[in-house]
Amino acid sequence: MAGRKDEDLQDLSLLGNQATKYAFDYTPEVLETFDNKHPNRDYFVKFNCPEFTTLCPKTHQPDFGVVYISYIPGEKMVESKSLKLYLFSFRNHGDFHEDSMNIIMNDLIDLMDPRYIEVWGKFTPRGGISIDPYCNYGKPGTKYEQMADHRLMNHDMYPEKIDNR
Repeated sequence: MAGRKDEDLQDLSLLGNQATKYAFDYTPEVLETFDNKHPNRDYFVKFNCPEFTTLCPKTHQPDFGVVYISYIPGEKMVESKSLKLYLFSFRNHGDFHEDSMNIIMNDLIDLMDPRYIEVWGKFTPRGGISIDPYCNYGKPGTKYEQMADHRLMNHDMYPEKIDNR
């Protein structure tokens, strides 16, 4: 049974750190990775951030939403506490919902080089309209690129029942 050893985690500076500093503006450099212990297997890792906040770039009012991140790792994986701090750094950052989701996806691609990744934001309504941007990526020239095309074309075929916003 392959488990994590302390030396496997020595490059992680945030995990277990009791003196965590919280950034108040967009901070991609806080993201950290660790080695995927199962690089020969395809599997999904999914993160749900139900308390995501960012600022409207025009009104500077807060926008609230849920961010779903799902990915198939390659050699590297994102460390969850660093991801939490990174997502928190959007709190005072002003970008449209669509931009925020694409920025998150692009930063995670640059960080981990995943086989596949998708980021989906489901924002609470403002002015009677909710915005739910979805973006994805599959490594070019692989089956994951085809998977990304398929999932993009079929990601929202079944309308959801909205009873929680």
